[in-house]
Amino acid sequence: MTEMITGAQYALAAGPYRAVVTESGASLRALTLLADGGLADGGDERPLVLTHGADEPAPAAFGSLLIPWPNRVDRGRYRYAGKPYQLDLSEPENDCAIHGLVRWAPWTLAEREPHRVRLAHRLLASGGYPFRLDLEAEYVLDAEAGLTVRLSAHNPGNVTAPYGHGAHPYLTVGVPIDRCTVTLDAARYLPVDGRMIPSGPAKDVAGTRRDLRAGPALGDRKIDNAYTDLGRDADGRCWTTLSGGGRSVRLWSDEAHPWMEIYTADAAPEPRAGLGVEPMTCPPNAFASGEGVIDLEPGATFRGSWGIMAG
Repeated sequence: MTEMITGAQYALAAGPYRAVVTESGASLRALTLLADGGLADGGDERPLVLTHGADEPAPAAFGSLLIPWPNRVDRGRYRYAGKPYQLDLSEPENDCAIHGLVRWAPWTLAEREPHRVRLAHRLLASGGYPFRLDLEAEYVLDAEAGLTVRLSAHNPGNVTAPYGHGAHPYLTVGVPIDRCTVTLDAARYLPVDGRMIPSGPAKDVAGTRRDLRAGPALGDRKIDNAYTDLGRDADGRCWTTLSGGGRSVRLWSDEAHPWMEIYTADAAPEPRAGLGVEPMTCPPNAFASGEGVIDLEPGATFRGSWGIMAG
């Protein structure tokens, strides 16, 4: 039996939705919608996120979970509880540590049903992150609501751990994002320098090409910024909608995620084929700045959820 380099592939199904989650990183490798009655009735299978082969490492963090920090840490250096730490520079071209420690790690199957899977990972201490976390990621499909992802981090150790998480799906409607509109009710965005490190406090989006509140056409806009002051519905959810080619796909995140990174995928393998929409608990460089970092005390658990559905 040939084993894929991304490990076990957990296929899920509910109503018209299909998904695949990998053992490697508990990543979302695929999410599709069966249209027009499904394949058996001559319909088509429409991707809602950019995908990759099961025998290919996830490019450009496709579908990755970003734990215990999302985005970048400047030069991999931070202080916590008065002590200095140095993370490995996983993005050497920008001299940064990027996207946490678990996206290539094997996750263990905890529960599985046809429409859901729960995976677990024990993150043990390392030189740059000498803390212990027990992590879980649950993916659930629903015929009406689409995909829901629930993340949890428990600290079974003896010391408080700095924590943050994010996720990195790329939404797609099957056409280049230049021909799409994007809607995100966010009042401020975080400017960054040439190394993608925040260069100052969050700015008002009004009057800028980063204002997505009215659902503008993306056109040639290049965006790789975190947004905050997110508008939410009555259930506390923030929504991002990508529309184009007569289709729409929507991503929501709960109040555990006060930040949303929008990335126009200009450096992805197929540039601008999809839109990175990344719910985050804290902004870029949070470990260094301290902004939004969760102090996960011994015995404590942090939870957050997000999801994707067809528009």
